[in-house]
Amino acid sequence: MDRRTGCLQANIDFLQQELTKLARQTEDKLSAADRSLAAARAEIAALKSTVEKLNSELTRIKTKAETDGKK
Repeated sequence: MDRRTGCLQANIDFLQQELTKLARQTEDKLSAADRSLAAARAEIAALKSTVEKLNSELTRIKTKAETDGKK
């Protein structure tokens, strides 16, 4: 009976260690994904800003071309 109990306890210890390791790995992956998402959001914001600047520049050029064409 002692041998069976010892074997079961060894299995329990092993499984707890594996669960702890997997939990740590999952947390690391989630943290990496969060950092990647934050970087992507920052890049999207920068691209939106650039698109807005280009749109305003295009509008300004079109307006200037129309006023120059009317003269």
